[in-house]
Amino acid sequence: MKKKINIFSLLFLCAFYNLNAQSNVDKISNNGFQFSVRAGIDKPLFKNNTPFINYNPGLDLGASADYYWSWFGLGLDFDYINNDTKSTYATINLFNVAGIPITSFSTQEDKITRIFYGIGPDFRHLSKNRKFQIELNTRIGISNIKGGKVQLNETTTSANGLLNFHAGYNLSNSFTAKGQVRFTYFINQNLGLNAGVYYIKHFDGTELLDVSKGFSTGYLPVIANQDGQNQIGSAGFTKRSEPCNCDLASVGAFVGLSYRFHHTDKPKVCKEEVVVKKKDEPCCGICPIYGLTVTARDKYTDELLENTDVAIKNSKGEVIKTGTTNSFGVVVFEKILKDDYTVSGLLNNVALEETSVKKDELICDKVLQKQILYGDRNFIIKGRVFQCNSSTPISGINVVLENKDLAIKKITTTDENGNYLLQLPETGVYDLYGRKENYFSQIEKVISSDFNRDKNLYIKLEICAEKVDCGKAIGLKNILFDLDKYIIKDVAKTELNKLVRFMIDNPSVKVEVGSHTDCRASSKYNQTLSQNRANASVDYVVSQGVERSRITGKGYGESRLLNECADGVKCTEEQHSINRRTEMKVICPE
Repeated sequence: MKKKINIFSLLFLCAFYNLNAQSNVDKISNNGFQFSVRAGIDKPLFKNNTPFINYNPGLDLGASADYYWSWFGLGLDFDYINNDTKSTYATINLFNVAGIPITSFSTQEDKITRIFYGIGPDFRHLSKNRKFQIELNTRIGISNIKGGKVQLNETTTSANGLLNFHAGYNLSNSFTAKGQVRFTYFINQNLGLNAGVYYIKHFDGTELLDVSKGFSTGYLPVIANQDGQNQIGSAGFTKRSEPCNCDLASVGAFVGLSYRFHHTDKPKVCKEEVVVKKKDEPCCGICPIYGLTVTARDKYTDELLENTDVAIKNSKGEVIKTGTTNSFGVVVFEKILKDDYTVSGLLNNVALEETSVKKDELICDKVLQKQILYGDRNFIIKGRVFQCNSSTPISGINVVLENKDLAIKKITTTDENGNYLLQLPETGVYDLYGRKENYFSQIEKVISSDFNRDKNLYIKLEICAEKVDCGKAIGLKNILFDLDKYIIKDVAKTELNKLVRFMIDNPSVKVEVGSHTDCRASSKYNQTLSQNRANASVDYVVSQGVERSRITGKGYGESRLLNECADGVKCTEEQHSINRRTEMKVICPE
């Protein structure tokens, strides 16, 4: 009884703490149902005085149905819990009282299942954007507890003696309490991913009495002697004749899905005689001041626009409210007075088409809906910059969009998460690259005609850049030559242009271009061929405006193979191709 009081006291304190915490949270207006399913791992905490029996972690499957009135709710829980039982009685080097080794056994290990039904109060806290939710769920109910029988017999001797035994459980309607903490992230307005932990306590844990044996549990004591042998003691069978109402409880962790159903509250209605006390007084004291919801959309695709800056100007041209749209393209303005307003927006420094609000449209205790439209025909490149071959974002790198033929060059800088936005004209071919000291950037070719502005506003593009340290070789891809030739092909110029861009952006840097061959042909021939190819690469870079004093070419021939494909080793063409490469590295200052 004392244990019951302690558990309920703990649940009450948790509930009281959560209630007080909620008093400082904005009132949640959308009441409604929530349904959740979960799967997890349950760890038994059974204290039933069976020294040679373990109850192992097992599966927990559950479902919850909750109804919330703002932060408070009522819920129903169902849990199916299945745990393995295991006899831990020593069966290796086991000897009976007479010193005869026991080597043959028969074992029965039944799973123990628990089915719980419960009801109780819920307490929750929702973040302001309603994406994150934390809940405390408290339940009382009943459980059915079945199985768990364990029996170990030795079959070596004719006696077939019983070594270890527990009769298990067959309980119906065992009074049970459960406490659970659940965290949920909603990926949209309805569907969420949840995870949490729980503690469950069964207050009736009475074990079965095996009528044929006359006891509920028992075992033969066993002692490990100095020779490492397990010797059955001579004291006889230790047993429990009266079934124990022992402590049965468990803890668990789970993940799952939640789905919430929204309920729209009926708006309050002001009494007509107190709506207006005097001229120009907008609303009575018991009603909220007027509200305005602004939605930002693209004019051509109807896409919702998040992170749009919105401002409201009154009839005098004064800015009275500002805000930024959320992930649904919406910003809500509360407590505005009755007046004529102009609503404007700005997305990535481009103004949206304004809309107006007339004072007659504002109605007491109702929220007026307005939208502003993005009418610019440019695309918006919405991307991130990462370090090459990793997921690490690069902050503070300048992202450049350039078309030399049209003399267009746009530059922006990534935020702390590597994100950037850039306007892309509806026509033209552009180079997109990153620019930061000691970074070698990928150059992405962007062709506007590949996209349809009437179908898409945003173009998602990720680019990578590699940190350059002096003496560290960086491979230049697609620097390919015809057999026995060293003429720069058009496909190689695209990659060498990255090197040109890097040297222009880092005017104090000196670079070595190294050319490598595979082992085929003579070493002398390969050395000459690689030097010619390195020189051809250098000549191209210099032709693009880089001073020759800043770049050198060196042929390494077959002296620096990346694999085992040396002279006399049979390799495939693919293996040889690994060694045919062109690399650049920054020359370290002396």
